Amino acid sequence: MSKKPELLCTPADLEAAERLFKAGADAVIIGEERYGLRLAGEFTRDDIKACVKLAHDAGKKVYVVMNALFHNDKVGELADYIAFLKEANVDAIVFGDPAVLMTAREVAPDMKLHWNTETTATNWFTANYWGRKGAKRAVLARELNMDAIVEIKEEADVEVEVQVHGMTCMFQSKRTLIGNYMKFQGKNLAVERTGQSRNMVLFDEERDAKYPIFEDENGTHIMSPNDISIIDELEEMIDAGVDSFKIEGILKSTEYMEEVVAAYRAAIDLCVLDRDAYEEKKDEFVEQIEAIQPANRKLDTGFFFKETVY
Repeated sequence: MSKKPELLCTPADLEAAERLFKAGADAVIIGEERYGLRLAGEFTRDDIKACVKLAHDAGKKVYVVMNALFHNDKVGELADYIAFLKEANVDAIVFGDPAVLMTAREVAPDMKLHWNTETTATNWFTANYWGRKGAKRAVLARELNMDAIVEIKEEADVEVEVQVHGMTCMFQSKRTLIGNYMKFQGKNLAVERTGQSRNMVLFDEERDAKYPIFEDENGTHIMSPNDISIIDELEEMIDAGVDSFKIEGILKSTEYMEEVVAAYRAAIDLCVLDRDAYEEKKDEFVEQIEAIQPANRKLDTGFFFKETVY
């Protein structure tokens, strides 16, 4: 029997975390906008402590995101935040900037670290390099196909995490591009707002694609026009032993996330325990997801079946 991968998701708030654990999630990724990129919701220090208690009481895990790029003005704050996370007993810190790794070595040497640079985790050699530096997990880039993922898992000395559902980031700039544009237009930013709650999109007429766009403390983020969904293509990665499947909940309701997590929970369990039954039920899983998918968010398989061009 294959190893069962962890089912990981991103809740919008404390209540959502509780509901997603009940729906079948094994772990959640949370954090503060000040230190983490593209979070589904803001979790204060009190929220993080409450979420850890909630998770550990249920035998689940909490990972806190610190994957922003830290300029000198914020580097001095990292030790205090990491010391808090150690005290709060979080299960791991997700990082991209080496400043987090260096600070964690000093402040919380036993803290588990997950290496996530969004787009550059594309080969096992680099994953193992960061493993030697102290990372326990590599979060693979979303631009990899199935063959590359399987090869990385075969050669990696660290855990491997793959996103299986939800939107992905296509572009980020540290600049406040929307704010600058609105200022140029002579609009009042306080009224216009540029955050996730505004539901802004970039429309590409040629491709008939709508790209969600928002701006926060970490700059401007442009997201993919479609959502990945490979609930019917899990066998190869489960057989390869991929350690964690992530469902991205940014810009999605908790109700939607609950149903998606429950569907993936059922699909993963069935794929591990009874492969033939999973094969038979694949179409049903896909229909389940399609039935709740927002009208403006088409589903596709991302890069999983794209050919690698060197």
